[in-house]
Formats: sequence, structure tokens, C-alpha cells
Amino acid sequence: MPFAKIEPEQIRVFPLASRVSKSCIEKVAIDPDQKPSPSDSDSVLQETAKRIRRARQKGAAVILAFGAHLIKNGLAPLVIELMRGGWVTHMATNGAGGIHDWEFAWHGRSEEDVRANVATGTFGAWEETGKYVNLAVQVGALDGMGYGESLGALIENEGLHFPDPAELQRSVTASAVDDILLGAKIELLQTMRKFKLASGRWRIAHPYKKYSVFGQAFHLGIPATVHPGIGYDIIYVNPYANGAALGRAAHADFKIMIKSVANLTHGVFLSIGSAVMAPQIFEKSISCANNLMIQLNEPIVHDHFMVVNDLQEASWDWRRGEPPKESPDYYLRFLKSFYRMGGEVRYVAGNNRNFLLALYHLLRSA
Repeated sequence: MPFAKIEPEQIRVFPLASRVSKSCIEKVAIDPDQKPSPSDSDSVLQETAKRIRRARQKGAAVILAFGAHLIKNGLAPLVIELMRGGWVTHMATNGAGGIHDWEFAWHGRSEEDVRANVATGTFGAWEETGKYVNLAVQVGALDGMGYGESLGALIENEGLHFPDPAELQRSVTASAVDDILLGAKIELLQTMRKFKLASGRWRIAHPYKKYSVFGQAFHLGIPATVHPGIGYDIIYVNPYANGAALGRAAHADFKIMIKSVANLTHGVFLSIGSAVMAPQIFEKSISCANNLMIQLNEPIVHDHFMVVNDLQEASWDWRRGEPPKESPDYYLRFLKSFYRMGGEVRYVAGNNRNFLLALYHLLRSA
């Protein structure tokens, strides 16, 4: 017998507008023209800018992986300028990064009081966030899109298009078992019937979409991928949560990441404030890329440059190799993993606003 469980439909949700949100995008958004603060890491910044210029000249990937605090700290305008300038070819973040990006684009505000809202059972229980992000993923799947592209399409297009349920049912019935979209069709049909959703175009305005990394990435045709964990994010605290749909979308994004990492020879991988997602996704992606290249008798990924920026001070000199297991630095995953990936690694301890702003100004001045 299966264990007892709750169903997402049992969760009571509340309008996002009723939540006290800590951050307003128009107040926290950084001005890319702002002068960067003096940095103790100028040599690494100069080297990083040089490597990025070389990568783009060679047509190699420049991947920016970041944690949700980059979005909460208002750095989206900087990331958008890096995309527009052609300096970054792929963005990757965790589930929370996509959620804060969407809330800023739709609501103009994000970030809640976790302690207070857990006590009242309202943490994450916000109607529109869970509803629209989950629906975007389910609708986007019919076009073969992953999590990040589906989210970007929702924001940039300011809406979703739902097929006619009768036509969707006919498509399901006519589909072969090996139709890769069959599961996505069935899940969307079930959702539309369960919640009595109207077909046609839904207009969902995003008044602040100019601040959206995902919306701009979709507009520019640049991959922006989401790498979530089931149950990690507030969109699971919602009746519309569908683990199968989210798993499919996240898997698609992982495969997109592998494709980008396969082009990382002479390229650059930037990990900004991502202690878990970036190193974990990267080590599996580069292993998969190397696996495929070896099968083709091609060189594995090499001559790649990795820069890690986080707040944690590292006492160990990683140029000496890995620290012993007795050292606390051995357990700094965001350092250890990258130092095992070949290539060259640099670590910058410090604020991500200062690091990214200084890097952008160096690239822009070229």
C-alpha cells in the first residue's frame, strides 16, 4: 500500500498582492552605469574580462550560473546588458532564481518574511506565483520548451495560449506511445479539466518585464535554464504544482546545459553566489559533454576558465591542490567541485553586486 500523502489541491493559497514583500524591483535594481567600487580582486577581474573577450572571439560559450540572491539583489539589469552585449551565451539558476525573476516582472515586488509566514502556514502559498509558473511550464512543454524558456515566453509574450480541450483530447488519442509530447499533452489536458481552464489566449500583463532576465533571454534567443529540486521552491505550495511536468522541463534544461558546456573549450564559466546548484549541475554536464566527445574521437572540454564568486572566505590556497578532509575548506562544495573539473579556477570572495558591476564595466570599456 502506498504511504498516506496530501494533494496540492488541499493547500489554501492567497493573492500575491496580500503578501508583505521585502523588495521592490524599482528600488533595488542596479544602474549598470553606476561606477563600481574599488576591488581587491582587480587582477582576477581583468583576467576574467580578457578570457571572456577571447571566448567570444573564438565562438566559445560564456555561461553565467547564479543563485537567487543575484536576482533579489537587483542585478538583473547588469545580466541583461551582458546578454545584449554578447558577453554571456547562457544563464542558469535554481528554481528560486526563476521565481523571484517572475514575481518582479509581474508584481514588481518579491521576497517574503519566511519566519513569520511559516508560522501562519502562508509561506509560499501565493496564488499567482504557483499558478502562472506551473501553467507556463505545462503550456511550454507542448512546444518542446524547457522550464526557463517557458518562463521567459510567459513574461516576454505577457500571456499563455491554451489549446481547445477537445482538440487536445483528439491529439492525445491519435498520438503514438513513443510521441515525446504525449505525457505533456495528457498533463495539460488533465490540468485544464481539473481547474476548468478556458482555452485561447490568456492575457497576463507583466508591467515590470524590462527587469526580467528570463524575459530578455527569451527575446534575445539566449538559453536561460532552471535547475530546481522537487519541494525546494514555493511553486510546489500550490494546487497547480505538477511534479511530472516540472521534472520534464528541468530535464530539458539540463540537456540544454550539456549542449552549452560542450562548447566550453576556450570558454568561461561564471558561478555567482551558487554554492550548490552551479557546481552540482556543472560537474555532471561536463562529464556528459566529455562522454559524447570521446565517442566522436574529439578532444574533451579543455582550456576553460572558471570563476567562482561567493561571500565565504577561503583559508586554503587551492593552488596547492585539494585540502585534506580535516580542513573545513574541503567541504566548500562551490570550490572543491570546480577544482576537479580541469581548466583554471579563480575564486573571488565578496559581494556579487560589486563583482558583476566591475566585470561589466571592464567588458564595456573594451
